[in-house]
Amino acid sequence: MKKEHPCKNNEFEVLRIGMDFKIKCTKCGHEVMVPRKKCEHNIKKIVRKNES
Repeated sequence: MKKEHPCKNNEFEVLRIGMDFKIKCTKCGHEVMVPRKKCEHNIKKIVRKNES
């Protein structure tokens, strides 16, 4: 995300996608529901996990 979380982290894990995105801070574990339009606008970079 463009703006960092109050715990000084800017990486989030996406838990659910729909009308809203449910994202989780990878540092402190706080979960937030964000409207789709706002979340898509604020995404800076997508990092995918290796699937093996």
